[in-house]
Amino acid sequence: MRLDLSLYLVTDRGLCAAHGLEETVMAAVRGGVTVVQLRDKHASDAEMVDQARHLKAALAGSGVPLIINDRLEVALAAGADGLHIGQDDGGVARARAALGPEAILGLSVQTHDQLAHLDPAALDYLGLGPVFATPSKHDHAAPLGFAGLAALVAASPLPSVAIGGLKAEHVAATRQAGAEGLAVISAICGTPDPEAAARAFLSRG
Repeated sequence: MRLDLSLYLVTDRGLCAAHGLEETVMAAVRGGVTVVQLRDKHASDAEMVDQARHLKAALAGSGVPLIINDRLEVALAAGADGLHIGQDDGGVARARAALGPEAILGLSVQTHDQLAHLDPAALDYLGLGPVFATPSKHDHAAPLGFAGLAALVAASPLPSVAIGGLKAEHVAATRQAGAEGLAVISAICGTPDPEAAARAFLSRG
């Protein structure tokens, strides 16, 4: 499946509650979201597999891949298109070996030291950030700002998506920094009209 990182939606069950997770995601996809990552720090594996299977069925035919955050076993059980892991989530080599060569595999990177130690052959893209501080993740690294983002992008051997407090008005600066796209949580999930919110990002692109 072709990977278009232009507008990368990361779900939040609480922020999606007004419309429901599936309807929020599908509205955002109608608005132009190009990747969906299912992220739920509180659901059990069984709950998350069920969520993922429903989302995968809903996304069928859209060309939008479903990526699971952190949980390799969930990605495998649900037949998701890929997995996104952090620096402490079990290792890139293990994930790639389990997922096989065709699955999408992404890694969060915050520093140049982390960049220097990754294996680009095992990965498809990097999530770079946080650009700004964000309430959706309390233990994040120090915000990079756009200058820091640009420096990481310049050193990255892989396509990258910027993450961390990004809104539609940040599209131009993110592109100027060299990132292929923006990863967004609250600026889509936390809005009354997720479809319109997604379109607002693409209208700035």
